[in-house]
Amino acid sequence: MNKIAIITGASTGLGASISILLAEKGYKVYATMRNLEKQSTLIEAAEKAGVSLEVKQLDVQDASSVERCFSYIIEREGRIDILINNAGAGFVRTTEQASESEIQWVMDVNFMGVVRCTKAVMPHMRKQRSGHVINISSVGGLVGQPFNEIYCAAKFAVEGYTESMASYIQPSFNINFTIVEPGGISSEFANSALKQFQSTGGMKDDEYRPILEKYIGGAQSRSDGVYQTSDQVAEVVIECIQNPTPPVRIRTSTWAEEFCSLKTQADPTGKLLQERVIKTLL
Repeated sequence: MNKIAIITGASTGLGASISILLAEKGYKVYATMRNLEKQSTLIEAAEKAGVSLEVKQLDVQDASSVERCFSYIIEREGRIDILINNAGAGFVRTTEQASESEIQWVMDVNFMGVVRCTKAVMPHMRKQRSGHVINISSVGGLVGQPFNEIYCAAKFAVEGYTESMASYIQPSFNINFTIVEPGGISSEFANSALKQFQSTGGMKDDEYRPILEKYIGGAQSRSDGVYQTSDQVAEVVIECIQNPTPPVRIRTSTWAEEFCSLKTQADPTGKLLQERVIKTLL
């Protein structure tokens, strides 16, 4: 029996790559996206790869949309084995310049979207006593970075949320949780973040401007292993899914490993901390 996988934010980039690679491995894939008008790129890529998948509408910011999608899949399949919370959005702006609505939007897309989808899938995975929830985070979920403080705060929240769930759901109900922490990905994600930055005023002429220029200039010129393709990161996700004892957290490149090493070197996979929390608190 094919395992059932749901991927959010699957229209392009990493979500699309994961969807196609999972389908190639024999999973029944439900690739979801907020706007179905963007599905053509994914469909064409799937046809080129010779695989089939089902595209469904799911807006991670809308609880009713999430519930409709998950209910549809359960009604058809009777189970959900893999949930990959991939939908997210970058945000580059200092706290002083960010509006209240922008801050709420970043937290809602990147953190609350993960919570909504996980909440929707948990009753089904708990009933079947199996499952794997994979949350796509970032090195920004471990290391705060210039002008990314709101985005990093959202990803830090995802990290704490995932660690907490792993501490009692996994040992009690045999449901695994993993945080995937890429560095840079060459995809529409970065382009979308830049478009969002430009559409909300771009680079303002204030005391932050020279610091921001230095940051953006460095990001554009950096070529020392920071960036991976979506397919390269997707391969790490697939390996994690197929691992019978998956890590609680994993970086996806040598660069990401080195960048986060001061925080991860004592416990790279997060399993030691998981065991300590279980032993101490349960």
